Amino acid sequence: MKGTLWCLHGAVGQAADWQGLAVPGWAVKRVDLWRFLACCPMSMPEFGRALNAEAVADGRSQIADGLSSAIHHLPSTISRNVLVGYSMGARLGLHALLDGGPWDAAVLIAPNPGLESGAERAARREGDAEWAGRALSGEWDDFLDAWNAQPVLAGTGGGHRARLSVHFRREVARSFMDWSLGAQESLWGRLGEIACPVLWCTGERDGKFTALAERAVPALRQGELWIAPGSGHRVPWDAPEAFRAKLGEFLERALS
Repeated sequence: MKGTLWCLHGAVGQAADWQGLAVPGWAVKRVDLWRFLACCPMSMPEFGRALNAEAVADGRSQIADGLSSAIHHLPSTISRNVLVGYSMGARLGLHALLDGGPWDAAVLIAPNPGLESGAERAARREGDAEWAGRALSGEWDDFLDAWNAQPVLAGTGGGHRARLSVHFRREVARSFMDWSLGAQESLWGRLGEIACPVLWCTGERDGKFTALAERAVPALRQGELWIAPGSGHRVPWDAPEAFRAKLGEFLERALS
C-alpha cells in the first residue's frame, strides 16, 4: 500500500460522496466532516489542527504496526498521506496544510482562498446565515433542492446531488457559520507557506473558480493546475474517469 487519501467532502455533502473514488495502491479514508461540529463550534484553523492531529496519530499507529511486522519478519512500509478536498473540504484542507501536518501532497478541487475585503466577508456571512436558518428549521427537502439549484452547482455532477440526511441539519447549520467563507481569513498571502506538491483542480465550465485557481497556483511552491475538460464545479463527479486518471498520474509523479 502506497499510502492514504484523506478525502474531505463539500458543503452539504457527506463522506459517502467519495465511495466511487479508487486509485490503485492507495487506501481511501472518507472523512466525515460533520463529526467535527457535532459537539460544539469549531473554527477553520481549529479544524486544521484537529485533522492534522488525527493524521499524525494514524501515522504513529502505522509505525507501531510496521515494527510489529518487522519483528515477525514481514515486509512493512510507512505509508504516505495525501489530502484530497472538494470545495468547502478543500478550503478546510488549506487550513490543515498551513498548520503543517504529515501531508506529502494535496489535491484541492475548487477551493476559494478567501475574500479580501471586509464588505465581501460581511455580505457572505449574511448570506450564509440565511442558509443556516433554512438548514436548521426549514423543510429539509426544500433546503436540499435550493442548494442543488445554485448556478455554480446546477447542471453539474453527472447526476450527483447533495442528499445528506436531515439527521445532520444542526451540524450543517453550524458549518454555515463556523466555516463560512465570510468567517475565513484571506489565505492568499500564505499560499507560499505550503511546502508539499499541490494539484489544484477546477472544471472547464466553472469560470469563477478557474480564475481563482489561475491566480492561486503560481503562488504555491509546488503547484500544478488541472482544468477538467467539460466539467463544472463538481469535478470528481462531473468527470470521474478523467479525475481518477489525473489523480493517479499526479501521485505517481509527485511522490516518486
